[in-house]
Amino acid sequence: MKQKITLGHSPDPDDAFMFYAMAEHKIPLGGYEFEHTLQDIQTLNERAFRGELDTSAVSIHAYAYLTRTYALMSCGASMGDNYGPLLVARQKFSRDELLGKKIAIPGKLTSAFLALMIYAGRADAQLDYIVVPFDKIFDTVRDGRADIGLLIHEGQLTYAREGFELCEDLGKWWFRETGGLPLPLGGNVVKKSLGAKVVRDVTDITRASIHYGLANRQAGVRHALPLGRGLDAAMTDQFIGMYVNELTLDYGQRGRDGIREFLRRGHAIGALPEPKELEFV
Repeated sequence: MKQKITLGHSPDPDDAFMFYAMAEHKIPLGGYEFEHTLQDIQTLNERAFRGELDTSAVSIHAYAYLTRTYALMSCGASMGDNYGPLLVARQKFSRDELLGKKIAIPGKLTSAFLALMIYAGRADAQLDYIVVPFDKIFDTVRDGRADIGLLIHEGQLTYAREGFELCEDLGKWWFRETGGLPLPLGGNVVKKSLGAKVVRDVTDITRASIHYGLANRQAGVRHALPLGRGLDAAMTDQFIGMYVNELTLDYGQRGRDGIREFLRRGHAIGALPEPKELEFV
């Protein structure tokens, strides 16, 4: 009898592409049966805090609080390599101006919000923000409930056609600020209580799924296209390329250094507990 593993990931093209081979049984799954749950990243973060899923995509921000319960896979990274979450508005604001405005964010535990806090040099209590679902950011700024929107997912590609101006690309800012490190956004975790063998097996299967998608790109993009929310095939492929790449197969030294620096800076501004030494499965 196969062991059931609950797997959470966000309903976005990059995650769908990453888990395409597992969802469609394109690779051997060993003695495991994966039950896929698609939910937004803030919800997945909250579920991980409650230990509800065996393996899940989470924000690196959230993982700072999850190290006792979950191990971080060395694969499955979503990293912005000189690009990342965007601050947009109906008019262009300077850094000093936008930090005095109300900002619509997609969740307090998202890495985008931690990047914003590091950019601002302020913990959350010193920022004026409102939390809304990531796909409602445009509407929230458009109707005046917020002045600035913090964009993740496909909004990073569609903001201009929605009538918004770019105020800051936090991934580009981070790249400059750190001398070329990628900005860590999301990762995959697996519950330690499953035991060392299962943790390794699930990580190996996830890596094989990512590798299969990269080797069979067109099929993977077609699988992910229904989750593109306004993206055509070319833009879906572009978005997937941003967040599923060689760093996704393995963080590498740059990726590991990026995570450690991200968590160190989060702690330095009082937004995170003291960072622990990270272990990658």
